This record gives sequence, C-alpha cells and structure tokens, in this order.
Amino acid sequence: MGLRVAWRQAGPFPRASRRTGVRTLSLEVVLKRPRLCVCAAAAGFLLLLSACARYLPDQAAPQQQQPPEVTLLIWTHPFGEYRELPDCLQLYQIRGCNLTDDPWAYPQADAVIIHHREIASGDAYLPPEPRPDAQKWIWMNYESPTHTFELWLMEGVFNLTLTYRTDSDIFLPYGYLVPRARAADGAPAGGQLSLSRHARKRFVAWVISNWSETHARVGFYRQLREFIRVDVFGRAGRPLQAGGDSVVRLLRRYIFYLALENSQHTDYVTEKLWNAVLAGAVPVVLGPSRQNYERFLPAEAFIHVEDFPTVKELARYLLALRGDPARLRRRHLDWRRSYSLRQPRFWMEHYCAACRAVRRNRGRTQTVTGLRRWFHS
Repeated sequence: MGLRVAWRQAGPFPRASRRTGVRTLSLEVVLKRPRLCVCAAAAGFLLLLSACARYLPDQAAPQQQQPPEVTLLIWTHPFGEYRELPDCLQLYQIRGCNLTDDPWAYPQADAVIIHHREIASGDAYLPPEPRPDAQKWIWMNYESPTHTFELWLMEGVFNLTLTYRTDSDIFLPYGYLVPRARAADGAPAGGQLSLSRHARKRFVAWVISNWSETHARVGFYRQLREFIRVDVFGRAGRPLQAGGDSVVRLLRRYIFYLALENSQHTDYVTEKLWNAVLAGAVPVVLGPSRQNYERFLPAEAFIHVEDFPTVKELARYLLALRGDPARLRRRHLDWRRSYSLRQPRFWMEHYCAACRAVRRNRGRTQTVTGLRRWFHS
C-alpha cells in the first residue's frame, strides 16, 4: 500500500470530489446521521497472537514519556445506531484518548473514524476538505468484500485501515484466542473455554438470518440435510430465545454448529465461529481456506467442509464422532484447556484500538492506495 499525499480543495457546499465522486461536507451543512494444535499452523497462529498483543492494555512505564493525548472523532455511528462512547482507560487501560462524535470538533481532531456503510449508501458525507494538517482518516469496515459496495469511490482518501483483516493498519478480529499463561500475566480477561462434563444430546445446529439461494452455505446445507438432521434457528428457522447471548446459550446443548459465512474471503471469520467456540460446540466451517482458519485457532478446533471429498463423507464423520465421545473429546475439544477467548465489543474496543494506533503514529501520515484491490485480494 503505497504512500501519496494529495489533499483536495474545500468548497462551501456538499459536492462531488473530482477524483472520487464522493461528496464532501462543509461544516455549515448538517451532517446526515441518525443520531491455534500448535502444529503445521503454529507459525501463523503465533503471528496472529502477536498481532493481537498490540492491542492489549497499555502497561505503565513511569520512566518513559507517554505520547500526548489525541482526539478521535467518530464521524458516524455504524449502521445509524447510536452508542455511548467508551472510556478507553477504564475499559481497556488505553491512555490518552479523547473520543467524540461532535462534528464541530473536526478542526481539532487528530483522526477521524469513518464507517464505510454510511458513506457508500449516501446516508452521510465525507468530512470537509482540506482536512486539518496531519489529521488521519481511518477507514473502518467489518463487512466482507461481497457486501462492501462503492469501494472505488474511496481511493486515495484514507490514511489508515481498521478491519478484521490481519494485514490492516489497525487489526482487530471478530475474536481471538489468548493462551491461559498470557491471560494470567495481564492480558484482557476473556471467556474461559471449559469442557462439558456431560455428553450433549443434540447433534447439529445452524443459526441463519440472511437466507439467500445464491449463498454457498445454503447449497451446502441442502446437501447435508440429506444425510443428517440439522436444527435450523433464526429468521429462516425456529425462533431464538430473547437475550444477547441467545445463540451461545442455544449452542451449549449441541455437539456441532454450522459456522457458515455468507461469503468466502481472506480472514473473514466472524462471530459465527467464535460463538461456537465459546459455547463448546465444535464448529463446522465454510469460509476461507483451512490454512486461513488456522491463523486464528488450532487445527483441531474446527472441522472444515473442504476436509472431505463429499458432503456425505463429512456427515459420516460427524455421526462417527457423535457415537464416540472419547474420540470427539480427544480430536476436537482437549485443546480448549489451554486458551481463553476474547471477543472485542463492537464498537467500543475498535475506537480505543484506533486511538492508541493514532497516538503511537502521531506525526507520521501516509495515504492508502489501492484500497479496493487490497480488500478484494
């Protein structure tokens, strides 16, 4: 991702940039805002843990001068859902962060987080140009490339990327594992990955809200149900119980969970996987390659649909494991003793991680080029 500095001239009213075609906004205009088997994959897995360690809490260093406080402006609340801004020091021990969602703070902001969806859909404008000297614009997006539109409009606009991809400037995945030893040494507390004392009676579950016949996961499900029973929940199946943890509570009763992503892209491993891991259900995954999944968790922690030549062979394997609990435990559950699970809270932890990155990189500015090419790679 190359470096290029190219600020645009400002105009008094919303208009389309001659380079991008995206409208920018003068502050006089009201902003439109709805208020890891540590085996063959050990190297990649450890690399991911190292990357996540960059976002562990700041450790006090009295002898060293701390970077100055920075102001981070949240330009739009993602998906138009207002959420109270976090206290980064209290929640994540990240110092020196002044978070605001007041657009009038724009001239003083050291950085601006811009969520892709609102700009691409036209629900909000980009901030005005020319931006204040050395101010960083951060592109934040947690949708897959298949569901990320109008990327071509964002070329040459941003200075940092904040996504689930491991090669983002600011990397924060949907979830990650923390070795128990590291958790004991001060890493953020996470969900303990316990082992069930009693055998689970229910077999395979799938929770799906966005049903589309064009999705590979729907075609896979139709094949799998020819050989084994799959209990389907969500908008396309039986209703879930009320509560934010309803999926995890449901999965605690099942042996396997179909963690099927809506599209298959690099590093696009969402809460579907991590809910199963937290609940102690073995995830059967459809998403990026097995090698890609092994960057996030041990090889035995999941079953990839591509591990088998046919769906029928996969079904036979699941049936065999259900009939042999000792084998199931040995092959796919014993690894849990060594890890805790962290699931970053949307969007609080993302804002604080961005703030810390801005503090650590103050005085250095680059321009993200080839955004669409990179994100689709």
